[in-house]
Amino acid sequence: MSIYQLGVLAMYLPGKKLEELSFFRKLSVHGQKLGIEVLVFTPDDLDGSMNKINALFFHTPTLKWYRKRVPIPGLIYDRCRYQGVDNFHKISKFRTRYSKLRYLSKPLANKWTMHQILLENAEIAAHLPETVRYSGDKDLLKFLKQHQRVFLKPRNGTGGRGIVRLQSMGDSLFILQGRDPQRRIINAQKVNATQISSRLSGWRLEGRYIVQQGIPLTLKDGRVHDFRMLVQKNGKGQWQITGCAGRVGPKNSVTSNLHGGGTATPMELLLKRRFADMAKINAIKNEAYELGMNVAHFTEEKFGIQCEIGIDLAVDSNGKVWLLEVNPKPSREVFYRIGERETYRNAIVRPLEYALWLLKKKPSDNNE
Repeated sequence: MSIYQLGVLAMYLPGKKLEELSFFRKLSVHGQKLGIEVLVFTPDDLDGSMNKINALFFHTPTLKWYRKRVPIPGLIYDRCRYQGVDNFHKISKFRTRYSKLRYLSKPLANKWTMHQILLENAEIAAHLPETVRYSGDKDLLKFLKQHQRVFLKPRNGTGGRGIVRLQSMGDSLFILQGRDPQRRIINAQKVNATQISSRLSGWRLEGRYIVQQGIPLTLKDGRVHDFRMLVQKNGKGQWQITGCAGRVGPKNSVTSNLHGGGTATPMELLLKRRFADMAKINAIKNEAYELGMNVAHFTEEKFGIQCEIGIDLAVDSNGKVWLLEVNPKPSREVFYRIGERETYRNAIVRPLEYALWLLKKKPSDNNE
């Protein structure tokens, strides 16, 4: 019988569907084994008095979801993916109103602010691509002259939405390709300097986008790749690297996100496709793991208590590891897809073990 409760804060997609319901089911099953009742809810599930929720809970004997009206749990695992201004306002309002609740993780910043903060740490800064705020075509073209290949990314985007790659072809010609804000592939097309803005008209780039130095990510077959590392707290409140896996994008895509059609592959296998020397491969892995731990500790130092972070990494042709992005609400499906079932199980269970550690602590022990 469950003696503790963990609230999972989610957000409805159109049609009142929950994006990660399969993950929440696994959380519920593993939570019951640990004595934790997992209650899934959204800001829309608050009742009129604002002190109770109409929560979803998974009933293992019937393998079905049911609802029940309960007080808001005192410990919250925030899994909201904003996907729009309205959702962002909903979750911000909830966290402000219920600021006295305990959360497994404090919110992080957008991509631009995050980059500026990470620059403060010299060891991490050495792995960051040069990044600037988008401020018009003139500065974009200047940046392209410096780096030949750049990425335009929304400051608050997720899942590869609205990411464009521009590659210089010389003579003021560029190859533009990427994904639109609905994640649809934009096939490679030649544009000149004056056509970039018109091609992306309506995207409201200024104030919403960053421009990032492009790291060569293309494999011999023309597909792009990167690596997703998952760093999590364990049942003793200590950071551990749960795992790292490669992601290979679909044909004609500039992103490798699994939600966008990417495929998963073990980290070492993907590195072996590019580097023949095992000593070099091991050095790359060690560098990546050291970077991951540094990012986890520094992120917590700057933003407050964290439960887990996903880190997107790139490795260039010289074997240098680059830090592309820090994700505060990472998925873990990549480990299931490469057949690392134990890693996948750990990825699900560790937030629960960390939650249990927090729930068992005396209030005077909690400094968050």
